[in-house]
Amino acid sequence: MASMLLSQVANGVGIGIIYFMIAVGMSITFGMMRFLNIAHGGFYLLGAYVGFELVQQTGSFWFALVGAPICIGLVAWLSEPAFSVLYRLSHNMQILATLGLALVIQETVVLVWDTVGKHVAAPGGLVGAVAFGDFVYPRYRLFVICVGVVLAAGLWLLLERTNYGAVLRAGTQSTDDIELLGIDIRRVFAATFGLGAGLAGLAGVLAAPIRGVEPFMGPEALAIAFVVVVVGGLGSFFGALAGGLLIGIIQSTTSVFWPAASGVAMYVGMAAIMLIRPRGLLGRA
Repeated sequence: MASMLLSQVANGVGIGIIYFMIAVGMSITFGMMRFLNIAHGGFYLLGAYVGFELVQQTGSFWFALVGAPICIGLVAWLSEPAFSVLYRLSHNMQILATLGLALVIQETVVLVWDTVGKHVAAPGGLVGAVAFGDFVYPRYRLFVICVGVVLAAGLWLLLERTNYGAVLRAGTQSTDDIELLGIDIRRVFAATFGLGAGLAGLAGVLAAPIRGVEPFMGPEALAIAFVVVVVGGLGSFFGALAGGLLIGIIQSTTSVFWPAASGVAMYVGMAAIMLIRPRGLLGRA
């Protein structure tokens, strides 16, 4: 029983890392721009399919792991001016507009790749499992955890130790003050939008060997991202990390010990956190 629990917690950490990558871009984007982007799940979907296509064309998962997030990030960065007209609208209008875009992305994927799910194999060196005494864990999931740790450390350095990070953190408090300092807030918004989309695309590539690729994975990712952001706290980097890990562990352990409740476990967890701490684990009041 203890070994099974440890295995499920480890699986939850691996899943939670992917949830963190999906949610952190949405959290930062909303925290700074007050922009509610329902199309964020579409970037995750596109990342998975672009990664699949790159693997098919090049035969290299590693090329896809680097190339797909860069492609998605660049597309989002270049298209950010088109989104900027939505920043001044109400959240209801933002939801309607970006929901429409999410449906366009989903149907475009169906037209290009059809509705049949695709398989993306893990690279040869990450096939199989590693043993730590009596504990056995898949190599690929361990790789995902390592990537997540490195990425979280890199994002922390970017947000806490660079001028861009200082501007971004200040922008979550007041964009007007940033503009008074002579900083072009439009460029900061575009870079932030591209960064968030690239992270979602990376999550899509990493998730592909675990769950496969299919055109309806975007709404699932969006729902998870919302739960993680709410649990962790809007605009909080560490909140997105804590929320992703917590939701991943809750889902993983529930699927084994109470399978019937696995579909709603994360929503129950979110409700419990909201009752205890309405602003989320690490959100500001």
